[in-house]
Amino acid sequence: MVDAMELRQLRYFVTVVEEGGFTRAAERLHLTQPGLSAQIRQLERELGQRLLDRGARTVTPTEVGSAVLAHARAALAAADRIGETVQEFTGLLRGHVRLGVISGAATDEFDIAPVLAAFHHDHPQVGISLTEDTAERMLAALERGELDIALIGLTGAPPSSAIGLDVILETPVVAAVAEDAPVAPGESAGTIGLSALTERRLICLPRGTGLRGVFERACAAAGFTPDIAFEAAAPPLLLRLAAHGLGTAVVPALTEDEASAFGVRALAIVDPPIRGRLALAWRVDRPGGPAAKVLLGQLRIALGPR
Repeated sequence: MVDAMELRQLRYFVTVVEEGGFTRAAERLHLTQPGLSAQIRQLERELGQRLLDRGARTVTPTEVGSAVLAHARAALAAADRIGETVQEFTGLLRGHVRLGVISGAATDEFDIAPVLAAFHHDHPQVGISLTEDTAERMLAALERGELDIALIGLTGAPPSSAIGLDVILETPVVAAVAEDAPVAPGESAGTIGLSALTERRLICLPRGTGLRGVFERACAAAGFTPDIAFEAAAPPLLLRLAAHGLGTAVVPALTEDEASAFGVRALAIVDPPIRGRLALAWRVDRPGGPAAKVLLGQLRIALGPR
């Protein structure tokens, strides 16, 4: 078993070999050259073998030194791994995780509260920050390192290579009108063509949200700019506005019971159909701390895909 002093001596020995001499090695290690030489001589005495050939201009390992070098490097790498493991364990016990979610995401279907409660129970010293924002702003916060994990709606824009995504839900986007609204041009058997929305007053999520981005991209491809009369962050409010005849709400798919409860009629958008996607996002090129990694794994298990 190598004690702490021997481990330092091995690091000194490896550094001298890598630098090819004592002067540069001493500078790299922030030691005096005589002190470094003394440590190497002590190591050689303990091993009973000369490890270095000390030339006039360069220092090279002896045959024994070359054989010891590989083992010394392996011992140092193992020690570093032990240190990293301890740091990760300490970080897991006392870290901090910053989580962002889109507005209205914490429904019964995507209830993150139990996941956060279980995580807090297992790791009570880990702080958790939770914020609501739009997909675009949360993606920007992820890239700046201000968030560790985000639950976002995808806008349809190509994702950055720095961001990892796990799609947990894909759903059709529908147009909702008041339940008693007369059938208008463009409607047919519970569907409506995208182009039929050209002249309608629309009720939609704010700019920067995933569904708004997907919808606007589809409209641009169809050659028109949608007339957004009302904006709200929560789909239930969009539906209530539509139920009172204030416009056509663009929302994720509804069941018949949900539509009836809000007093609306849901029309599947066709020609082309539009689909929204909900995803967990995180940085892949700059991984978060161990606490963030554990919480991300628990969220991925609990939320989907669906």
